[in-house]
Amino acid sequence: MPDFIPRNPDFERSVRESWTTQSFLRLLGAEITAVAPGAVETRLPWRADLCQQHGYFHAGVIATLADVTGGYSAYSMLPAGWSMLSTEFKVNLISPAIGECLVARGQLLKAGRTLFPARVDVFALKDGNEKLVAAMQMTLMGLEDRPELEAR
Repeated sequence: MPDFIPRNPDFERSVRESWTTQSFLRLLGAEITAVAPGAVETRLPWRADLCQQHGYFHAGVIATLADVTGGYSAYSMLPAGWSMLSTEFKVNLISPAIGECLVARGQLLKAGRTLFPARVDVFALKDGNEKLVAAMQMTLMGLEDRPELEAR
């Protein structure tokens, strides 16, 4: 992967502060566990209410975690004062997601002027072992002078 130089020297604080504005992520219980230029890792503990009829993490939950993980991987490269939106993504569900938690690792592929392609791998952690359960390819768009809403 390329070495990225952040356009905002305070990128980690910006990523973590923006995360707090995501009320849906608070509802899910997702958290950021690592931030680096162009890369973010997140986790989501298992709960029965996040599962589908077979007890696996729901595909919508997996896609949401992958989307925000890739989004914040790209967000880490934005200049201060910009915001980010997903423009498209494709998720491949590879294996049933069962375990103590989901771990998503996002990696920016290119920091463009306004378009940011990224990849996210999602793993289920069970008994200390990670199993790949989903892979997402996505494109995000940086928005200049589009402030985010304050956390409510």
